[in-house]
Amino acid sequence: MEKFTINLDEKRKEEFLRLLAENGFGEIELKEDETNMSLMTDFYELTMSQVNFDNNEQNEVAYFDGFFRREPLDAGYGLIGGTDSMIEYIQNLHFTDSDIEFLRSTNKFNEGYLEYLRNFKFTGDIWAMPDGTPVFRNEPFITVRGNKIETKLVETALLAIYNSQIAYTTAARKIVEAANGVEVVVEDEKTHELIPIMEFGARRAYGCNAAIDASKCAVIAGCAGTSNTKAAKKYGLTAMGTMAHSCVMEADSEYEAFQKYAKSFPNKPLFLVDTFDTLKSGIPNAIKVCKELGIELGGIRIDSGDLAYLSKEAKKLMKETFPNAVICLSNGLNAPAIKSLKQQGAVIGSIGCGDNIASPDKRVGAVYKICATEEDGKLIPKIKVSEDKIKTTNPGLKKVWRFYDKDTGYALGDIIAKHNETIPLDGYTFVNHEDTLQTKDVTNYTVRELQVPIFKNGELVYTDPTIEEKRAYCNREMNALYPEVKRVEKPHKYIVDLSNELRELRDELIRAVNAETKAKQKTLGSK
Repeated sequence: MEKFTINLDEKRKEEFLRLLAENGFGEIELKEDETNMSLMTDFYELTMSQVNFDNNEQNEVAYFDGFFRREPLDAGYGLIGGTDSMIEYIQNLHFTDSDIEFLRSTNKFNEGYLEYLRNFKFTGDIWAMPDGTPVFRNEPFITVRGNKIETKLVETALLAIYNSQIAYTTAARKIVEAANGVEVVVEDEKTHELIPIMEFGARRAYGCNAAIDASKCAVIAGCAGTSNTKAAKKYGLTAMGTMAHSCVMEADSEYEAFQKYAKSFPNKPLFLVDTFDTLKSGIPNAIKVCKELGIELGGIRIDSGDLAYLSKEAKKLMKETFPNAVICLSNGLNAPAIKSLKQQGAVIGSIGCGDNIASPDKRVGAVYKICATEEDGKLIPKIKVSEDKIKTTNPGLKKVWRFYDKDTGYALGDIIAKHNETIPLDGYTFVNHEDTLQTKDVTNYTVRELQVPIFKNGELVYTDPTIEEKRAYCNREMNALYPEVKRVEKPHKYIVDLSNELRELRDELIRAVNAETKAKQKTLGSK
């Protein structure tokens, strides 16, 4: 019997089952909607939210920012991934009967709050940076405005989405940059051939869903395709692959394995040549098979050994017979390794990367912090002050503006400003607020606000671009960054400034917090 899926409102379940029974259907099994991640929240978000409910604060408004404090993965930038997943999460956010029953079983929540959750729907506003946007320290890549309950309940899932997918996208772009450097485009023509990157990290990912997310993010970041067939189908990506060592080892000989493979895939086959001996066995057998069958050798993949040396020698061996054969290099490659291979003169036609995209060895560290509340329609900025200076937050509702040089198109720097500020277009002075003696005057520029509206009053107001559109956008934005910002090692620190008004507000609130703390200490001391 054919299976199909219908997403039903909880209150329509009984009506649906009754109609089926009246029309002669037998026993029907209803399964949970796997896209609903409402319980993907830390338990304290629910307990804190009940406090809001018990104090009749469910209609009071709060603002939260998502940001990271340092550029992730030792890169000079972060790269947004996950906005599409955020949209899917918010649109499917609701608590099922079984969710409510589970929460009731914990003996933590009162019936009034549980009934509130039963009828819960996200009703707030969300602004976010589109997938593929370069983002830097302390810049809010997502801002959530809503009631005090809904802004808390979404925190955990939003951070899980963005922390993982920013990591995948940034890791993939580091590899793309290491392989290709800066892509220079003049009148829509590339000045050099790009080295395609195949993402094949599915088996290294922390779960199947993570593998699919990593494949999607890798292509947004500039990879040519993925070995992940499920991701290719879901997102319309290019499915790519060669062969594994087992294909060679299960045959009686390497020659026989290549012969069988070439007969099944005669259109420029690509062989894995390092199973036994790359130069003495693998490449000679690949050449022999293709010559005997009268077909073109598409290429070879080398997955072990001294890749720089072997690739150069491989080029020599194939020069006379198949000079256009592609040499694909793999074997746990990361950005520094690729940079080193290029410096050694390795012959690289394509690259396969898995581990260092699907499971990066460093985390993003994105956080989600309250920045404002509303009282009688008036915005009240909030700040967290810490002895660890990097953890002191930027208060209030904000916008991030990127400055672009009109002549070169390069990004000059970003400012984080109060939401209602007017950005000057005739000249601006960037100030390094870590060292206020360092300044940079800019003129002849354009500016662009980086966050865009995604949800308004709980309704989606954003059209999510296709993967190819995101990939093209990402390339444009990355090509606008100076090469020094994209260096594989010790990248230049991109300018991120606070506007004068935001800096003054921040300093004012810090002084107020410090004065209040001293007053409380004095009072406690007198007791």
